[in-house]
Amino acid sequence: QLHPVESGGGSVQAGGSLRLSCTVSGDTSSTYCMGWFRQAPGKEREGVARIAIDDTTNFADSVKGRFTISKDNAKNTLSLQMNSLKPEDTAMYFCAADYSDYACRMWEHNYWGQGTQVTVSS
Repeated sequence: QLHPVESGGGSVQAGGSLRLSCTVSGDTSSTYCMGWFRQAPGKEREGVARIAIDDTTNFADSVKGRFTISKDNAKNTLSLQMNSLKPEDTAMYFCAADYSDYACRMWEHNYWGQGTQVTVSS
């Protein structure tokens, strides 16, 4: 199993930046893929960014050009750099992982962190 733990959330004004980090523990000896999701109050959870085992990335249209995702396989960490933040980016952000690249590409990760809150004020 994989155990993601997020950090780096907080409050920022619109136009600002935040960097989220996720550290994965557990059985990291096998390759795995990862992603970031978010859920705002009263809304469904949505995929924000994901990175496949071959390091290809994919982003939600709402964050393209503003967010970047990167991973460090040696440290088992995943990062989400969020720039030009907007009030609509306010949500709980979750890091997720899976051993199945297919699951990741389908945004169906099976291992989840507890989440970290991001609040963007106007």
